[in-house]
Amino acid sequence: MTQQMIDRLERQGLSNQATSAPGPDPDVHATRATRAGSSTITALPPPEPLPVEPAKSVEEPAKLQDLLRNSGLRPTRQRVALAALLFTGHDRHVTAEILHEEAVDSGERVSLATVYNTLHQFRGAGLLREIAIDGSKTYFDTNTSNHNHFFVETESRLVDIPGDTIQVSGVPAPPPGTEVVHVDVVIRLAKK
Repeated sequence: MTQQMIDRLERQGLSNQATSAPGPDPDVHATRATRAGSSTITALPPPEPLPVEPAKSVEEPAKLQDLLRNSGLRPTRQRVALAALLFTGHDRHVTAEILHEEAVDSGERVSLATVYNTLHQFRGAGLLREIAIDGSKTYFDTNTSNHNHFFVETESRLVDIPGDTIQVSGVPAPPPGTEVVHVDVVIRLAKK
């Protein structure tokens, strides 16, 4: 569960139902670098691991309905079912195809187009983060905090990198009328 979702639930007095491990500062902002020579990315040594409590899930349909309503979305049966698959348990990275398969396996009758639309609605509401890999594969991340990813090419799998282990410098000034929002760093891995 993301810190934003926890904050929303806390404002409603539902904080005892959902907790999350401490994460990077959500107020940190940057942008995607577009030219290879214009930015420097520095990988810092990994920090000492912190004790992490497992995320508690928002399993009750009423809590999921509240989460959707407070995000400006109508809690339809299909949205609640997909939210239950996404937001119960730990943070995860899914594609529309993966989520569709999970929904069908759980007995939910939903089309792939509905899954795509719902994922984009959740992203627009700030519940998910979208990560495009090579422009051909899109992953949706339930962890909306400022963090980066490893991409294991042989497994087509994303793995979170803690937000404070990579520093990006030399990001060019954005064009007039725009602002830096986030830098997406994806480090590709292959098995030796």
